[in-house]
Amino acid sequence: MLPQTRQLLIDRAEKYNDPVWFAEDPIAFPRQILERGGSLQDIEIAAVFAAHFAWGRRAMIVRDCTRLMDEMQWRPADYVMAGEWRDDDTSIHRTVKWSEVARICANLRGFYLSQPSLEVLSPAQMRTRIYGQKEDPKAANKKINMLRRWMARRDGKVDLGLWKNTDPASLVIPLDVHVYNQACELGLTDRKAKDITTALQITDVFREIWPDDPLLGDFALFGYGVTQRNA
Repeated sequence: MLPQTRQLLIDRAEKYNDPVWFAEDPIAFPRQILERGGSLQDIEIAAVFAAHFAWGRRAMIVRDCTRLMDEMQWRPADYVMAGEWRDDDTSIHRTVKWSEVARICANLRGFYLSQPSLEVLSPAQMRTRIYGQKEDPKAANKKINMLRRWMARRDGKVDLGLWKNTDPASLVIPLDVHVYNQACELGLTDRKAKDITTALQITDVFREIWPDDPLLGDFALFGYGVTQRNA
């Protein structure tokens, strides 16, 4: 990595790992539940759905997460465990229908009947057991790695840091097309596939800079994207 690229990443991470940039962001929803005194399960459920809706324009994500939290009366665990979920084929967020939300609620309810926290699940298990997706060893699992970042990073700034048994050093970058394009521009990867191998490659580059907290690099790429759009 070029010295100037390394320094750019460090500078961007320091600037953008700040709540001021994330007031209208999916993480705002589990954050609000935390601030309202919600339980760990309340926060995890809000995070599951905020991460699931985290594609498209920010304003649309915020609008639709708000609709869901309103439906849940901002008490996600009570809503999930009651078992009376809205279940129809109208859209709640882009191609996500209320029936899909109901299926995820059913999976969450089944899980919480025997376990207190999603932290015990691996990304692959969360993909199949909670989101109900097919196994895919090559998948980048962006939303799951995003959720894990929110719950496990514990520097007390943007992320929530509630999962105490998950080492932040073990986290993997939430890879989507925007993160991929920014990483390519900066020379952090030369792979064509937007898969887990690429996500791990980018994370390993960040680990060279921040061995104990590689996902500071996620904020660096966020900041790089902001500055490029405003250039």
